[in-house]
Amino acid sequence: MEDNLLSLEQGRQLLCLARKILESSLTGGRLVQTPDDPVFSERAATFVTLKIAGNLRGCIGNLTPVGTLWDGIRDNAVNAAFHDHRFPPLQAAELPHLHIDISILSQPRPLEYENGDDLLRKLRPGKDGVILRDGWRSATFLPQVWEQLPLPEEFLDHLCQKAGLAKKSWRKKILSIETYLVQCFAEDRP
Repeated sequence: MEDNLLSLEQGRQLLCLARKILESSLTGGRLVQTPDDPVFSERAATFVTLKIAGNLRGCIGNLTPVGTLWDGIRDNAVNAAFHDHRFPPLQAAELPHLHIDISILSQPRPLEYENGDDLLRKLRPGKDGVILRDGWRSATFLPQVWEQLPLPEEFLDHLCQKAGLAKKSWRKKILSIETYLVQCFAEDRP
């Protein structure tokens, strides 16, 4: 999927799928059928992010492909709305205020670095999604998180905390770092 970027129209179809699947889940309506476009049957890693009034309302995804692009968006939309442990399940009254973003991820690639300063030099703010691992602890931030945390030090501090590590762990030892790119599509809603 990595080299086959989606068109704007294909992205809109995926956003439409995400919204319709949430509507269907809340109202018991009809499920959405997979379109004929073969790109939607390709394996892809995806994330679905939900926001209300600019605030995170749910975000779930997969760092590696676990199914087709279409299935990933469908499943991650449902999981972000109803199974993100940080939030209560989405309510029907919230749906008109919901803003949906979808991200299609490239294959993560290891980022070799020698120390914290080298890591800061090699990260590309605003471009790289980052996976951080230390033993069984891990966390990721999509590239969109750079909008809220534009300073690399702050970005890494928060990512360490998300993984259950001390803020400055990235400075004190060599962690496993992988980076990835995303193609993101977002609704035009508020």
